[in-house]
Amino acid sequence: MSEPSGAAATAPAGGLTHRQILTIFAGLMIGMFLAALDQTIVATAIRTIADDLDGLSLQAWATTGYLITATISTPLYGKLSDLYGRKPLFLLAISIFVIGSVACGFAGSMYQLAGARALQGLGAGGLFSLALTIIGDIVSPRERAKYQGFFVAVFGTSSVLGPVLGGLFAGQDDILGVTGWRWVFLVNVPLGILALAVVTKVLNVPHTRREHRIDWPGAVALTVGLVPLLIIAEQGRDWGWDSPRAIGCYALGAVGLVAFIWAERRIGDDALLPLRFFRNGVFSWGSLAALVAGTGMFGVVALLPLYLQIVKGASPTEAGLQTLPLVLGIMSMSVFSGQLISRTGRYKVWPILGLSLMIVGAVALSFVGVDTPYWQVVIVMVVLGWGLGANMQPITLAVQNAMPPQDMGVATASSTFFRQLGGTLGTAVFLSVLFSSLGGHVADNFRDAAATPEFRAAVADPAVAANPANAPILAGLQGGGTPSLEDSSFLAAADPVLARPILEGFADAMSTVFLTAGAVLVLGLFAVSMMKELPLRTLSGVEAAKADEAAPPAPASAPTP
Repeated sequence: MSEPSGAAATAPAGGLTHRQILTIFAGLMIGMFLAALDQTIVATAIRTIADDLDGLSLQAWATTGYLITATISTPLYGKLSDLYGRKPLFLLAISIFVIGSVACGFAGSMYQLAGARALQGLGAGGLFSLALTIIGDIVSPRERAKYQGFFVAVFGTSSVLGPVLGGLFAGQDDILGVTGWRWVFLVNVPLGILALAVVTKVLNVPHTRREHRIDWPGAVALTVGLVPLLIIAEQGRDWGWDSPRAIGCYALGAVGLVAFIWAERRIGDDALLPLRFFRNGVFSWGSLAALVAGTGMFGVVALLPLYLQIVKGASPTEAGLQTLPLVLGIMSMSVFSGQLISRTGRYKVWPILGLSLMIVGAVALSFVGVDTPYWQVVIVMVVLGWGLGANMQPITLAVQNAMPPQDMGVATASSTFFRQLGGTLGTAVFLSVLFSSLGGHVADNFRDAAATPEFRAAVADPAVAANPANAPILAGLQGGGTPSLEDSSFLAAADPVLARPILEGFADAMSTVFLTAGAVLVLGLFAVSMMKELPLRTLSGVEAAKADEAAPPAPASAPTP
């Protein structure tokens, strides 16, 4: 423990001290923090950005472009890092992310911003998966779990800090002569430079170069297959799920996925995602669990800030702070479960417990309404946080433990890919469910409210009519329908009696989404229940790879679990 942190550069893999491992962690966590912070800080400021760039109707493309490139590039980083080493690919991911951030900061239109966000996503795709892969290289599965709290701390900090900074930057006209919202992206530049410096100095993991073909046909086919499906997931509510454009996306996506499977079968072990992986039961069930858990997890988490902002009237900054119980639940359970996994070597119970708690939390959220006290919401957020904390890392740990060391990068990236793909689809689909059912709920509530004397008195009150915030509601009622909800900012200042049917409509629509998320998570619970629990290896990825190289060839391959 007395060696300087720089000793990690020369110490053999597996001979790293706790201090040296933490030094490497510092570089990895800064890289992960870049991507984690970007997801939360942009969401808070995107409306201000779109207004300033005169592209409110185009704002979804800035998110879509980022998600598409981040999702598609994730498995490619895993494969390339197995071939050429983790460090150069991790440095490349950070560099691309920083360059994309600069481009975002100087975008002059929403089209330019969407393109810059796509470039930024190309870097983000490697930040999460490569960091988790590198941990698999330097720490054995048995010991890895107790370090996972550091990674969860990154997500927790970004979840709280992101909305606060996003609201702060977006609320400033200019900072140091630059428009305030542009610092949402430019703040990544000093963080990225720091990450590059730290990673360059401390990250030295031995790598044995292997000459294999790069699966470019598979990468192209996967892109053709997933891009249309991700686009329709994001845009389907506006286009119509059965519109000609939607049908075209379905058809093109199906062709791309069929071509991807054909390409992977043809190239064999050099594939971007080798099909032999799916003969491993832990990988197959773990990938399904990651996909489903990501779908439900991101769907629920994306709606909580909407509930706090729209139904409870919190500002974006306040909503970010009010989700702190969720973050504390994630961090506490992640550290607790990680310590017990390290001590006992048993990990399967944790994703089972985690998904069960997430189901309970999602169902409990379906009963949350306009008048629900915040303290009750806090209890539900803690339960959800415990579920997420018990579920986030053990599935990745199980997949890494079950796969050969030489496939560590591809296996980890694949698990991350399925979780991220689930998150992208879940967020888009659940938001579509929300807004698709919202109009009907609001219309029903207005019909019920119109029969009450309080509502009729409010409509007839001249003082109410004089308030500009009530104009959208009164205009909708005079037109025989409901007010437009494309911009909900008027609700905060609207008359409480007039706004009540809309707030209850949002709460009712969110209840539908939370129940749907709970049902989806049941499938994830089934998947982790089917996943076989294997003894955790006591060797790190690098140590296991060296042991495999030194061992004599086996007479016959053992059946995969």
